[in-house]
Amino acid sequence: MTRLSQSVDRATALLKDADLAADATVRELLTETTQRRSLDLSDLPPAEQAALIAARSQELQPAADALAERIIEADKKGRRFIAKFGIDPTGAEVHLGHTVPMLILSRFQRMGHLVVFIVGDMTAKIGDPSGRSDERPALTDEDIARNLATYREQVSPFFDFERAQFRHNGDWLRQITLPKVIEITAQIPVSMPLQREDFRKRLDAGQGLSLAELLYSVVMALDSVETNCDLEVGGIDQFLNMQMCRKVMDICGQTPELVVATSLIEGTDGSGAKMSKSKGNYVPLTAPPGEIFGKIMSVPDRLLEPYFQALSEWVDSELAVTRERISSGSLHPMDLKKILAGEVTAAIHGVDAAMKAREEFVARFSKRTFGEVDDLPTVADLSKSITEVVKALGFASSNGDVRRVAQQNGLRLVVESDGNQEQVTLSADEAREPLAAVVKDKLDGQLGDFYLKVGRKLARINPTV
Repeated sequence: MTRLSQSVDRATALLKDADLAADATVRELLTETTQRRSLDLSDLPPAEQAALIAARSQELQPAADALAERIIEADKKGRRFIAKFGIDPTGAEVHLGHTVPMLILSRFQRMGHLVVFIVGDMTAKIGDPSGRSDERPALTDEDIARNLATYREQVSPFFDFERAQFRHNGDWLRQITLPKVIEITAQIPVSMPLQREDFRKRLDAGQGLSLAELLYSVVMALDSVETNCDLEVGGIDQFLNMQMCRKVMDICGQTPELVVATSLIEGTDGSGAKMSKSKGNYVPLTAPPGEIFGKIMSVPDRLLEPYFQALSEWVDSELAVTRERISSGSLHPMDLKKILAGEVTAAIHGVDAAMKAREEFVARFSKRTFGEVDDLPTVADLSKSITEVVKALGFASSNGDVRRVAQQNGLRLVVESDGNQEQVTLSADEAREPLAAVVKDKLDGQLGDFYLKVGRKLARINPTV
């Protein structure tokens, strides 16, 4: 029996039979699953290694069988299997969505393989155009140095750099000669980079598209040639870039890398948009335990399983047990969400901090009345539309987000008096009206404390309108 299967057996026993609302059970479960993040996986046979990676990959090209064969081949040749991961230091703050491929890389590392972590200090000066509708500004050396200074520290809870190679692609890209670039690019049809949908949209709209951006994936592929890697891990938005890596490795006489593309997790607001800083629906890795726990608790129930799959070391059989218990009524989705919030918080801050955040969350939100909740934001200016108020509070990032919440009956006015509550559901049309007018229309003459509820988020309204 492998170390992983032993851990899964212990956790499954808790998931099947224990009270998953009890703090003692949750602590025991979090201790088990958090320790699993550093579990030695080198006793897994190649087929099981490949299956574990495939289970958390949106795309594995060409197939899981090919991955198992490549691992066996490397072992026969007496060398380590090499997995590559590259990221451009385009921002100083890293969020939870960035950790998804790192968890896959951590598994490769713990299986005994060599992970080459590449910082694209050179490619950052081009700017990765993946998923962008406009030209991305290039970074200066100062920008890159500043971003690199904090990046490694932020992702260290998810990736052990001490056991990996940490390299900068500027070290070799600065040595590439123009004849070599021409030799490679002469064998790549222009149609290959232009198959990108975002490029086509920009050209159709008459927007800019530089030759440097067209060359981005080729330059990125030279990292694969330098490392002669067996496999590359990246988000699904990097899939076409990684296809170019395979092409260029073949041109250079190397065996093309395998590709593992991971999913882009949806943001915490449930709007359907991927997690991103620009949307405000992200969880920063630098956030304190209470904030991380609270942000995870704000996600809609439908995202519980995708988040467990992307952000934890839980295996499919464990998730199946929770589905069965929810279906039978022996597990409430809210209790499972608290476990997920604890799982993510513990990964960054440890189990003790996660349990404290859980305790504080329960104490804050299990109170019978909104009036007993401390530190609620207050809406002082009621002249603005409800949509503008919601965005100013940080409860939504766009008009469309507010509209979706309203359409899902999640936008409400609440009046509370003597422990009793009356809630009024607001429509998407009413969300465009001034808050003062809507309060007057819906709650005129009522006494008590007024609140604006947006999904699970809450703000106090100044009753003077």
